[in-house]
Formats: sequence, structure tokens, C-alpha cells
Amino acid sequence: MANESVKILVVDDDPAVRNLIFRFLSQKNYQMEAAADGKSAMEVFQKFNPDLVILDVNLPDALGYDLCKTMQEQTGVLVMMLTSRTDPDDKVIGYGQGADDYQTKPFDLLELELRVAALLKRKRDVKQVSTKQPLVFGHLSIDPERREVRVHDNLVSFTALEFDLLYYLATHPGQALKRTTLINDVWEYDQMVGDNRVVDVHIGQIRKKIETNSSDPSFIKTIRGFGYRFEVPSGEKSAEA
Repeated sequence: MANESVKILVVDDDPAVRNLIFRFLSQKNYQMEAAADGKSAMEVFQKFNPDLVILDVNLPDALGYDLCKTMQEQTGVLVMMLTSRTDPDDKVIGYGQGADDYQTKPFDLLELELRVAALLKRKRDVKQVSTKQPLVFGHLSIDPERREVRVHDNLVSFTALEFDLLYYLATHPGQALKRTTLINDVWEYDQMVGDNRVVDVHIGQIRKKIETNSSDPSFIKTIRGFGYRFEVPSGEKSAEA
């Protein structure tokens, strides 16, 4: 996917920030649109059908978290939250609403460019895994073709990033995976750009959706001070449906 075919919507009520991002990414040959509030953002979103939305958290007429959820319910759009908030709990909220990345203000334009490229690279990689058969671990089924997760045969809603992370873990069963490895391979950020905390937040969200008891998980085990390991529960074997 060449930059010329990628559509990015920037939503920020601060004209300086909005115009800075708009001009900078336009110079990288992305197709760009912009909006200053929630209402106009949704109007542009529905007409423009962007691949990525760079979305401010605090808008004059809406909360960015709510817009993120609404947008992702309509399409498989990638969302990067943009905010001056630095409280880690804000990131938890943003990721919980489906955000794929979280960029705090002030920000470096080069870092922003790297994050954008990494997000879009993961979107391209969807086609590479789509020919594979579903993975089945007892009551858990992961279908890369349909990008669906079922628990006890019930369809469970996953964001694009949650699915990518779960699928990566499930295709490396029994392996101890560092947080930095997950940042590099799933987010495709280098260590200087990636935030290890984002892994923990998303693992927590995934556990709530697939585990019978998220505080005592059977699938995704924590390796303290290191990372995570996907384990096939005792007596069960992974299988392709």
C-alpha cells in the first residue's frame, strides 16, 4: 500500500496542531482530511472512509474515546489517540475503547511518522495471515481469515490490535515472549518508540474476553519481569479447524 493510497483523518480542535500534522503528513504523500470537532469529524469520516484517524481526546463537542468506539464500530479503521494527558489511566481508557496507539503532546514529528507507518504496516499484514486456518484451543477459536474470536462458540468483539496480539501469542505457544519482542513484532515499533505498558494494558483487555477468570488466566501467563507466554491448557492441544 503506497502512501498515495492511504487516507488519514486528523481531528483536533487546536488549529496549530491540526495544521502541523496535516501539512507534515501531506508532504509524505498521504491523502489527508481534517476536522476540528466531533460532529464534523464524523461527517468527514463517513465520506472519506480513512485508513487511520489521528484523534484528539478533548474536543469541544465530544470525547475522543467515544468517537473512537463509534468509528471502529462502523469500519476497521485504525485510531491513534492524541492528547496532552499523561496519566497512565487515560491510556487504559483509550485502549479499552479500541485505540491502536496513543501519542501524547507535545510530540516529535519523526516519532509521529514512525508510529503512523507502523500502524499502517500492520493493516497491510492482515492479508498475509488471512489465508491461514482457524486455531482452536478447547473452547477458544481464533479465525485469521474472518478475524474473529469465539469463546464457547460465542463471537467476542476484538479490536484490530487485540486480535493481532492474541493471534501472535497463539501462533507462538509455549514461548516466553518479551514485552519488547511484542512491541517490535505486533506494533512494529522499535524499542525507542514503543511503550512497554501498552502491552500490559492490551493483555489485560484480552484476558477479560477469553479467560474464565482473568485474575487466574489459563491461556496467557505472565512471566514476571519478562513478558508473557501463551499456554495450551493441560489436556488440550491446539488444532486447525
